Amino acid sequence: MNGAPPPSGAELRAGLRARRQALASDPANREALAGLFALLDALGEAGQPEEAVARANFGDRLRRQGRLAEAEAHQRRALAWLPGFGGNHFQLAVTLQAQGRVAEAEAAYAEAGRLMPAYAPAPCNQGAMLRELGRLAEAEAALRRAVALDAALAPGWLNLGSVWRDQGRPADAARAFRNAAALRPDLAEMQANLGIALKEAGRVAESMAPLARALAIGLPDPGGVLAQLVQQQRHLCLWDGLPERSERLRRLVREGATRQVHPWIFLGEGAGPELELVCARRYTAWRTRNLAHAGPSAAPSATTRRGPGERLRLGYLSSDFQEHATAVLIAELIEVHDRSGFEVAGYSYGPDDGGPMRRRLMRAFDRFTDLSGLAHADAARRIREDGIDILIDLKGYTQGARVEIPALRPAPLQIQWLGYPGSMGADFIDYVIADPVVAPFSMQPAFAERILQLPDCYQPNDRNRPVGTPPSRAACGLPETGFVFCCFNAAYKITPAQLDLWIRLLMALPGSVLWLLEGQPEATANLRREAARRGVAPERLVFSPRLPLPDYLARYRLADLFLDTAPVGAHTTASDALWAGLPVLTVMGEGFASRVAASLLHAVGLPELAVASAAEYEAAALRLARNPAELAGHRARLAAAGRAAPLFDTDRFARSLERAYRAIWDRHAAGEPPRPFRVPALDATA
Repeated sequence: MNGAPPPSGAELRAGLRARRQALASDPANREALAGLFALLDALGEAGQPEEAVARANFGDRLRRQGRLAEAEAHQRRALAWLPGFGGNHFQLAVTLQAQGRVAEAEAAYAEAGRLMPAYAPAPCNQGAMLRELGRLAEAEAALRRAVALDAALAPGWLNLGSVWRDQGRPADAARAFRNAAALRPDLAEMQANLGIALKEAGRVAESMAPLARALAIGLPDPGGVLAQLVQQQRHLCLWDGLPERSERLRRLVREGATRQVHPWIFLGEGAGPELELVCARRYTAWRTRNLAHAGPSAAPSATTRRGPGERLRLGYLSSDFQEHATAVLIAELIEVHDRSGFEVAGYSYGPDDGGPMRRRLMRAFDRFTDLSGLAHADAARRIREDGIDILIDLKGYTQGARVEIPALRPAPLQIQWLGYPGSMGADFIDYVIADPVVAPFSMQPAFAERILQLPDCYQPNDRNRPVGTPPSRAACGLPETGFVFCCFNAAYKITPAQLDLWIRLLMALPGSVLWLLEGQPEATANLRREAARRGVAPERLVFSPRLPLPDYLARYRLADLFLDTAPVGAHTTASDALWAGLPVLTVMGEGFASRVAASLLHAVGLPELAVASAAEYEAAALRLARNPAELAGHRARLAAAGRAAPLFDTDRFARSLERAYRAIWDRHAAGEPPRPFRVPALDATA
């Protein structure tokens, strides 16, 4: 009833001899190998050195079949038998990497490299793991070793270029990717990375060809590269073939055929908040896929028990604490935060440009911490150890974001605000700061975060921004008497339909001009060419160079009306125009990114300039251009409101924001889950 007795030691050894004899004549006999390993395990004995190598190779075959747990078990036994053989460590590292266990894989690759100092793939793969962990200086050192050992190792150059990209060195990254692409021109990944690095180095026109080559070669998930190609066409205002590529991009997201489409780029498609959320959810899952095994991290934070009257600890996280639009908006807010109720910390992982804005912010925060040299897990751990109660991520999915830090949950409550105009699709973000215009509660189904509405406007402002002395119109290439339509939004926000509408305005108003911000030289040439194709003299498009902030703001005082774009509208640029006294006309679109200017207009007392359709926008622009008295009335109302308007009342904004922080914290401390919430308006005496 109990079955056959277990084999005796003698029988096990006889079987072991038989398996070894079989393998002597047929070393690749998998059945004999499996039997040999089982018998050695049963006897509790180590195999011979060549059997240890064979067992590691056996595990590697299992890995290739997707049997990762079995592969790891065999490879660990092989290591126990022959710990000094680097090849065994390397194969175990590959299996650990396949399981997403990045920190363990890095350690195994490091040991393989120590034991095999001339084997370039070991530091190459170690560097890739260090990059995923955010340990960029160590990653660079490992990858430099790899390409020094083997200059023809294409993955070494690919990984080194990726590290240099992460370090904000796009020109160096492009050089590394060129080396990789020269070695393996048939690999789409090499071409894709080269294209992205060229774009980030400001060589947008050059980026197009490698991006297109990558798509032509073929990628397992083409969405990310297709999105980059679409975005570069937008930056250059190069619209041939763009509708077809855009439709393909929307289809990939709609059908669930991609996880790598960057959410910020997808906002430009105007596909609607629901599909934008789908895109963000998939991208977030892909971007954070390995964090569970990224190594020791910030454990989920428990609610800190704050005593009566004890200050809440706020942490603002960004890479933009230097001369950047986000810093311009937030600087005065940080200065006027109520220190009796809040301790305010800044966490920076961006460059220190040494400029006046950086110095101002460092003075404004109670504590300023540079996280740029820390791995994701170490950065998250630092925030947690500082006892931050509410972490406010100012980046979302804008350029240079390290979403991995908030993904490790270093604070009990986490908010995204200001940088990204939409949902991040992330379960580790509890709230998005908005207002009733940019995100009414009816839009809650399109947000993974709970909507936290401020009463006036979600955007802060700095009342200390100086407006310089305007030059003459002639000095800026503008007509002295003609009507000047102005749009200083980035060129990628200008769509063919938007230009069609603007051209109709110019044709209806002889002597008028359209004043745009100078970007890529190709974009300027393309926009002028498109104007000529539509029947308007190209010189009626006038371009302003990028200037220091006071001079840039002064330019707005030469224009007559700011024309917003869609589906991605003006954000900081609309605020700049209003601060300088220039009325803004906008279409209030469907999603957050197309409703910001409408929110600003409501908060400054000009809600009628936020219209419901492109037809109303066109009619309003013509009416205002033909009715100087009506336009002058808007200017007068804007001037009269001035700093007293809610949009520019930083103290009022700070008190509303602080009430929001306190309300969601009290709810959290009571053990209640996040919910949509609107902060009541302050009364006139507050």
